Amino acid sequence: MASMEHPIFSLSTKPDTRVRRYEHNGRFVEITPSVKGLATMHDRDVLIYCISQMIAGINEGRRASQVVRFKAYDLLQATNRQINGQGYEGLKAALERLRGTTISTNIVTGGEEQFDVFGLVDRAKIVRETRDGRMQEVEIKLADWVFNAIQAKEVLTLHRDYFRLRKPLERRIYELARKHCGTQNGWKISLTLLQKKCGSNSTPREFKRLVSNIVRQDTKHDHMPDYSVRLEGDQVIFANKGTMHPQTVSPQVAMIFLKPDTHIKAKEVAPSWDTYHLENEWRDWMATKNLDRPKNPDKAFLGFCQKWFENHGKA
Repeated sequence: MASMEHPIFSLSTKPDTRVRRYEHNGRFVEITPSVKGLATMHDRDVLIYCISQMIAGINEGRRASQVVRFKAYDLLQATNRQINGQGYEGLKAALERLRGTTISTNIVTGGEEQFDVFGLVDRAKIVRETRDGRMQEVEIKLADWVFNAIQAKEVLTLHRDYFRLRKPLERRIYELARKHCGTQNGWKISLTLLQKKCGSNSTPREFKRLVSNIVRQDTKHDHMPDYSVRLEGDQVIFANKGTMHPQTVSPQVAMIFLKPDTHIKAKEVAPSWDTYHLENEWRDWMATKNLDRPKNPDKAFLGFCQKWFENHGKA
């Protein structure tokens, strides 16, 4: 939650080597990059994935550990990245930037306020690597600051389509809406304060143009998750779409991404039904039952579709 409130990650897609400092309501955070640049909004995916795995373990009664081990393939698939050499090299670069970015802050996490200096991860290593250089397993030790926040459950779930947002500014704007609007009907913020919270280095005029483009695309395609966004003068206004389920959803369920051909198979077992509608029904059903991620999500979804068609017939 603290990293959603404060602009810790760079919006740039090029190496960002500037030191930034953000102050608001008595709290400050200063972020210093390594020579390879600040951790980016897309690098943040690695932390989100690690946190989701840890929260799922806690919910299942397992003891939390700062060390998280996962398969690189699973992370790339869950975060909508390319599963090829470029994707694996991008993950390596993300680990280097996360390890190299240093933060000093007095932000409260886990009920404690203290001046602290740390990296986002203490270390990261590739446990196994294939002969052609692709990583198989990755092990990450999260920083104390991150770990304290997880143990205190200072985390919020994100819509699965968050990872389909390609522009860093779109992701940042969604995060702020998720943090400040939450389940309320709406939220508004001035362009000036929004730019400050985003950590954007653009001129005010350029920032307004970038936000206007996002508003125009959202009006046309309705692509922003959970919240619609519009611009009235110098006020950015968010409206809750009501897509967040009132039940508590397991982070692992929220992180499920089905294979593209699964929807093709779903059309065969549930002809005439919109399979994306059925996917939403399936996720809502898992949320209502407070279920965790199935071992084989694609098989489980197809079973749900078949049962749905048996009970409801053709659409």
